[in-house]
Amino acid sequence: MNTPHSSHWLQPAFDDPVLDAQVSFRAALNALAEPGQPRTMDRAHPLGDLAPATYGLCLAFLDSDTPLWLAPRFDTPLIRANLAFHCGCPIVDDREIALFALLDESELVDLSDFDNGSERYPDQSCTLLIQLDDLHAGAALRWRGPGIKDVRSVSLQLPAGFWPQRQARSAFPRGLDCFFAAGAEVIGLPRSTHVLIETEEAA
Repeated sequence: MNTPHSSHWLQPAFDDPVLDAQVSFRAALNALAEPGQPRTMDRAHPLGDLAPATYGLCLAFLDSDTPLWLAPRFDTPLIRANLAFHCGCPIVDDREIALFALLDESELVDLSDFDNGSERYPDQSCTLLIQLDDLHAGAALRWRGPGIKDVRSVSLQLPAGFWPQRQARSAFPRGLDCFFAAGAEVIGLPRSTHVLIETEEAA
């Protein structure tokens, strides 16, 4: 059986590519500027298993200079073809060289191979784009740090192992910036945010 050419898989991304890209990029930046505050990101069409918010993050951030690592769930001909066409990003097999990683919940218990930057170039760390089923279904945790007045309660449903993994990769200014997406919503978690479990600092 012949494998279809990549163009066979192409689908529309935004209805208005320029305006929708600008709106999505601004929503993503606002999510990172106000950690834990959900932002609407509904301009992108869904793509296979990618929700509109997840795909919107890809379209907002990825280009030919941003190597991307894909979780197995998202490593499909449909997603590869559309990311290549609409974003132009190289897809890499090695986590160590990825500037962005597209993850689902199953990939959150081991973050060890993702680059958390260096003292001289902390901005060259990998950014994690994490798709969840819901952004409001987990146990409430307290977030604090820049962009948060006092403390913000956030209820992400994440495996418990994610928080020690994030802490192990954090040595500010080094660290991993994260975006969590579900449906048409996105929440940002920059490396500067501290997440508390009861009285203990988790990450």
